[in-house]
Amino acid sequence: MDEKSTLYELEFPVPQVAGEEGTGPVLVHAMEGFADAGHAVALAAEHLRDSLESELVATFSADELIDYRSRRPTMTFSGQEFTDVDMPELTIHAIRDNAGRPFLLLAGNEPDLRWERFVEAVRGLSDHFNVSSVVGLNAIPMAIPHTRPSTITAHGSDASLLGDLPRWGSPLKIPASASMLVELRLAEHGYPTAGLSVHVPHYLSQAQYPGASAMLIESLATVTGLDLPVAALENAAAKVRVQIDSEVEGNAEVESVVSALESQYDAFTSSETEKASLLAADESLPSGDELGAELEAFLADQTAGDDVDVDGARRELPEDHDGPDSPNPTPPTGDGV
Repeated sequence: MDEKSTLYELEFPVPQVAGEEGTGPVLVHAMEGFADAGHAVALAAEHLRDSLESELVATFSADELIDYRSRRPTMTFSGQEFTDVDMPELTIHAIRDNAGRPFLLLAGNEPDLRWERFVEAVRGLSDHFNVSSVVGLNAIPMAIPHTRPSTITAHGSDASLLGDLPRWGSPLKIPASASMLVELRLAEHGYPTAGLSVHVPHYLSQAQYPGASAMLIESLATVTGLDLPVAALENAAAKVRVQIDSEVEGNAEVESVVSALESQYDAFTSSETEKASLLAADESLPSGDELGAELEAFLADQTAGDDVDVDGARRELPEDHDGPDSPNPTPPTGDGV
């Protein structure tokens, strides 16, 4: 057995993933961890698996890729004995969209270890399944209000994939993620790649924010041409919006900060500058103090760990690990994606 194959186990028989005309599937990667503010990536991946026809294709070895001491698995204790353990997972599923078109979804916990070997394994599987293009999903905290639609930024090696989606517009040096490395390395090997980064209100980055997940799914459909369901996420987002509004109402200080963010958002969206960016150097972004410990503490304490009703079921996702790769809940100011 070659070295890279020790990182995953293929299902047998392997599900059919070729299109009706023999075309290869899109590979979507949606890894939780570093760039998953508002659990938007995890919610999007779960929604795709649960709302569409899905078959397991491959399971990666958590023992090879995950540092259990940086994000310890959760054990269940009955009071007398340990009865269960929730181990991290990283899998590839073959999923068919509403029109029956297959695509691959790589989702689960971001690897801590052996990134290059992991990416090489993903490339080998992409070669095996004749993948046509590669699209990554990310979610980042930004200085935006929850009262406005989620925004998104696109990046990647193939401009034709990105269409009219907004770009960053300026060079950056940023901390890496396994998702970013997949995008880079597969582009180096000739795959058309794209990345979609949805923006999440920074004060809700530790809560579950399905509105951002819905935007990811909509943008993924735009980039790939896949016919993907989004109604359940939109319904969940509406419920979360009502909950947050009720928590904000009556707190003058919190309302004033949200109002300031609304003014900034509206000024940006009405701008006619062609390459305007929320990260542009001349934008007047609120400081961390201005956005405030009170707003973040108030809303995070109220919403962190809440279940989200998606597809008619109550779901609870694990918190991000608190290791060195955890996302900073404060908004980026030009040095992070």
